[in-house]
Amino acid sequence: MPNPREVTEAWERDRFNPRAALAAASKGRETSEPQDDLRTCFQRDRDRIIHSKAFRRLKHKTQVFLAPEGDHYRTRLTHTLEVMQVARTVARALRLNEDLTEAVALAHDLGHPPFGHAGEDALNEMMRPVGGFRHYEQSLRVVQVLEIRTRADGTPVRGLNLTSEVRDGIGTHSKGLADLRPAADDGADEALPATLEGQVVRLADRIAYVHHDTDDAIRAGLIAEQDVPRRVREVLGAARGGWLGRMVRDLVSSSGDQPTIRPSEDVRAALNALVDFLTERVYRGPSAAMEVAKARRLVRALYDYYLTHPDEVSLEYRDLIARGDPAGRVVGDFLAGMTDRYAIRSAESLFIPHAWSP
Repeated sequence: MPNPREVTEAWERDRFNPRAALAAASKGRETSEPQDDLRTCFQRDRDRIIHSKAFRRLKHKTQVFLAPEGDHYRTRLTHTLEVMQVARTVARALRLNEDLTEAVALAHDLGHPPFGHAGEDALNEMMRPVGGFRHYEQSLRVVQVLEIRTRADGTPVRGLNLTSEVRDGIGTHSKGLADLRPAADDGADEALPATLEGQVVRLADRIAYVHHDTDDAIRAGLIAEQDVPRRVREVLGAARGGWLGRMVRDLVSSSGDQPTIRPSEDVRAALNALVDFLTERVYRGPSAAMEVAKARRLVRALYDYYLTHPDEVSLEYRDLIARGDPAGRVVGDFLAGMTDRYAIRSAESLFIPHAWSP
């Protein structure tokens, strides 16, 4: 009698899109493991990601607003959950593998440093001698090297040992703020995820953040809804309440039987225009400039300090230096793992004098 995993794998073969990634056909893990009786390989990956320390830290990492005090502003964790929701909706509509999609979505920002893109820019600058810093590459490093899990026999081991398909989706999910590929361009793109599920997450990330960043910016009083360029509202809708559904439905209808997951040309142009608008008015706008500059200075100062005092990074990172990883890379690992508030507390402890009392 087949076990629950085998039943699920048979269900996938019978019902999924012919181009969907099947758990039973996975390319496997870097280190082979016995199969689980209950869960497919992609379900196990999802669970390992959810139970990781890196995933829990996302709740105190910046999405747009640095160390936000308000209860309703997005953090990196809520952004991740919104990406997952959009991606699963698209995957289900296209009859793709929802478990693989969910795993990639949940892990896609595990390597994001504190203070959002301000922190990423600062780390990239400081880490040029060791190859720079890109959060999607760091996310892959988190699941392959930095996260420590405990085996069933109680022994600790580095890395989550995820499947090839999930690792591919994590490592290729982002091109930063670059424009999406024009829909007319059907040429091969080596940067695209190898699976359609990974491609869904890449687009879901863009859809989710432009939608919720606009919402947060309006809540913060940085922009008004009528400030959004008219060409964007003409395509996505007059009121932002309908934007998310419009973008998701467009992605489903435009992808269909196409070789890649992509939006229509109209929505692609509107998305890019909205990103340009948010970049000018919110991400790099005058209201953010001072705090962004502070965050960059703080990250640079912490990096300089720990590079000259590598013995003060956490023990789990010092082990990497002992095994031969460059100190500059490991210090970046340590800083990228910090939450906003831990980075602030560390800077206060290291750089702010404390009153002396006899």
